[in-house]
Amino acid sequence: MSLSITVVTLFFVAFATGKTYHPLSDEFISHINSKQSSWKAGRNFPMDTPLEYIRGLMGALKNPSPSLSIKTHDADLIADLPENFDSREKWPNCPSMHDIRDQGSCGSCWAFGAVEAMTDRVCTYSNGAKQFHFSAQDLVSCCTDCGYGCQGGYPDNAWQYWRDVGIVSGGPYNSSQGCRPYEIAPCEHGDAVGPLPKCSPELEPTPDCVDKCEAGYNKEYKQDKRRAKQVNVLKGEDDMKAEIYKGGPIEAAFDVYTDFIHYKSGVYLHTWGKCLGGHAIKVLGWGVEGGKKYWLCANSWNSDWGDKGFFKILRGVDHCGIESAVVAGEPDLEGF
Repeated sequence: MSLSITVVTLFFVAFATGKTYHPLSDEFISHINSKQSSWKAGRNFPMDTPLEYIRGLMGALKNPSPSLSIKTHDADLIADLPENFDSREKWPNCPSMHDIRDQGSCGSCWAFGAVEAMTDRVCTYSNGAKQFHFSAQDLVSCCTDCGYGCQGGYPDNAWQYWRDVGIVSGGPYNSSQGCRPYEIAPCEHGDAVGPLPKCSPELEPTPDCVDKCEAGYNKEYKQDKRRAKQVNVLKGEDDMKAEIYKGGPIEAAFDVYTDFIHYKSGVYLHTWGKCLGGHAIKVLGWGVEGGKKYWLCANSWNSDWGDKGFFKILRGVDHCGIESAVVAGEPDLEGF
């Protein structure tokens, strides 16, 4: 059997009824909805999207040699945390918290979850006085210790790179914003019929690292770099909540199963399907819905996916590993 046939076969799901459904089929979506009432599944990716392509978007790798120290928080702070919290409400002067970026046809979620949270944290730590849109492109292309660019990377190493080397500014694709805007075009990760072009059937190659800013930008590349004072990993629900409450959004990674790609609303819990790989996202809050505790997260598959680009996932039981691979840091505001 060829490798391609083997991969496709692995994605087919056999149900107790004896029926087999392709995980991008309407039947699979209906089956997910029939098995639980916590969340709503619906069509996001077009049905003819190659499954290997979707697997390639899961670019969060487990670091074989982690080195960051674990950060813990005061028990009194943890005890006083509210039942529901949304960073967008605490820091209304931080517009980046509302952004949903698009990694395009690139397994760069590890970099997007990082720069999204870093961008928010410059704003939160400066009480809204400073805004800096960190470049996903600079991180994806230039951090050689982070992994493999569009083929995946290590979220914790991305934060170490921010601390040790620094990251320049950069807006979305074709935006001419900042030093290094993103170079991979957005594509349709949302409804089957949407405003964006259809995604490529294969991942794009990692763009080259370029140590100069886009023409017309008013700073030199090295002058534009901004760094962190410190970065740490977090373990468990309580310290994640405390870190978000004090400093703003954080990055987390979790195991994605085929049912997750159909998320539309509600509190996601894995219902059916095989694991596609690790995926990194930004976590910006928490709460309770329908009696279920959840994390509020921002994905990087554009705002047509899911709940306008956001989703909720079960909290407090390390569901899909969401509470086991978490990173955050403090920006060095003296560099701004």
